[in-house]
Amino acid sequence: MALKNVEHLMVVDNDDAVGFMGIENHKLEMLFIASNQRGKGLGKALLQYGMKNYGVCELTVNEQNPQAIGFYEVMRFKTYKKTELDEAGNPYPLLYMKLDR
Repeated sequence: MALKNVEHLMVVDNDDAVGFMGIENHKLEMLFIASNQRGKGLGKALLQYGMKNYGVCELTVNEQNPQAIGFYEVMRFKTYKKTELDEAGNPYPLLYMKLDR
């Protein structure tokens, strides 16, 4: 299970998990916000917390997720590398992004 190898933080609302973030070695490994909770600032708050407290400065995002790419660009991340396959060798292009300080 991927979550076993990363530090993770949870956002909870009335005892329901509405989002989570996983971090390993200053890299955002995963960020998920439930669709009914998007647009409320939870993703921004989580990422800012990760940047401030865990030194998050790098991430990988699926190129086929323009909403996530736009979010990360607003949060000052810039693409520095692109691959045509994901890390498992599947045909899902990835963008590698670093924080533009």
